[in-house]
Amino acid sequence: MIIVHHLNDSRSQRILWLLEELGLPYELRAYARDAATRLAPPELEAVHLLGKAPTVEMDGVTLIESGAIIETIIRRRGGGRLAPPVDHPDFDRYIMWLHYAEGSAMLPLMLHLYTARLGEAAAPLRPRIDSELARHLGFVDRALAGREFLVGTDLTGADIQMSFVAEIAGAFGLRGAYPAMAAWIARLHARPAWQRALEQGGAYSFAA
Repeated sequence: MIIVHHLNDSRSQRILWLLEELGLPYELRAYARDAATRLAPPELEAVHLLGKAPTVEMDGVTLIESGAIIETIIRRRGGGRLAPPVDHPDFDRYIMWLHYAEGSAMLPLMLHLYTARLGEAAAPLRPRIDSELARHLGFVDRALAGREFLVGTDLTGADIQMSFVAEIAGAFGLRGAYPAMAAWIARLHARPAWQRALEQGGAYSFAA
């Protein structure tokens, strides 16, 4: 059995979506953010020292990091679904998007979030953060222009991994400037498996 330690309004929502797309059984253990701090509860530290979500238990191993979890589940349980074959020309681009989501794309979005709390104290950083947001969101938008999915002609784990980037951009009111990305995330959110994952995971502020 796959156990998903799920935190509301977090990256773990895309792990639920992955499992729903694959039709795999799983046990969901839900945790709630602290209403004041928005931090994960200490109970998650009993699962993994870092106390973060998603954390997944599978085959006797505790896994963290969304990209690693997605790649591992698809490799072990995917049955050839949601990833190109290793020898396919699209495979390297698929791996690139899996790593790009958290390795580069989320950094300016997180800086935007944290510096917004500093008010005028963050003013010296704003030009660089804004330029990096435009650079990365523009890169994603151009990659999706004229395409239904990031890689190939079908949904892959790359779309699932990258979905959080588009969702956070939308939460910050930035998605309207990137129509290809906006249309892509709308298509993803319309998928039945995404809707089932939303029902399982509960209220998700980034769904809009």
